[in-house]
Amino acid sequence: MPSLTHQVLAWALPRLRKSRDLDSAGAGSLAAERARIEAWHRSTAGEPLPTNAVTRFERRFVVTREEVAGAAGSFPAYVLAARGATPSRTVVYLHGGGYTAGIDPFHVRYVARLADRLGVRVVLPDYPLAPEHTWRDSHDALVDLTASWVSRSPGGAVLAGDSAGGGLALALALSLRDRGLPQPDRLLLHAPWVDLSTSTPETEQYDAVDPWLFLGKLRAYAAWWAGSEADLTRPEVSPALGDLTGLPRALVFQGTRDLLTPGTRLLARRAAEAGWDLTYVEEAGLLHVYPLLPLVPEARRAWRRTEAFLR
Repeated sequence: MPSLTHQVLAWALPRLRKSRDLDSAGAGSLAAERARIEAWHRSTAGEPLPTNAVTRFERRFVVTREEVAGAAGSFPAYVLAARGATPSRTVVYLHGGGYTAGIDPFHVRYVARLADRLGVRVVLPDYPLAPEHTWRDSHDALVDLTASWVSRSPGGAVLAGDSAGGGLALALALSLRDRGLPQPDRLLLHAPWVDLSTSTPETEQYDAVDPWLFLGKLRAYAAWWAGSEADLTRPEVSPALGDLTGLPRALVFQGTRDLLTPGTRLLARRAAEAGWDLTYVEEAGLLHVYPLLPLVPEARRAWRRTEAFLR
């Protein structure tokens, strides 16, 4: 049974974020949602990395910024490490947000913990977002960025991400393999969005129990990121539908109070069929990306397992 702290967060988070699905018309329509997101992107363009969820961040960590040349122009990748550390190992972390939201303070909080506790450097790309951009505007650049850091990391490398970023991390792993490029030695995926085609029929049942994610928005964001209906099933967009052989060892966390649960179950089934070494951890009644939530004991349990997997 979920902890009391988790139950409180499950009630509070959707309300604090004013979560709601799309309407057929009015302020919650698809057109209004697109306009809202595009206005949000314009208003937040150029903002610095949000470090306010990490105490004494500037004293504890060093951040450098790389410019990544993408198909639609350059975008930044932040390279974070603990002060005084000389990491030989790298984690390339792809942030979530439905491909429409950028890096938030809890992403920074999580990657700072990785850097601090594991002594790694973390590369955090701030990739271009939908609806203005599709996967084609950043995929090749992210593949090359990841391959570059894998080759520069004598202590090994991890490819990780949450939600949309988890799906993107897996898509990058597939492309690295297919192109014969250096691969990470581990994949770490938190509630990854791996099937943007929503091919699993039970997804609609989970729409009724997830207080945070909504099927209407999920389908809209998927269409924007894919750019065309034909691209929804491409492995670069829906990696769970691709060839899963020859991938690095993986650890996947998933709660069942999450609209993405059917997709991650599909991934686990297809991984077993492909002989891919994937450990799937499913927790009953837990929210989307629960390992990143603050204060909850379930996140602490996930962290202990993550730390053991990555050491």
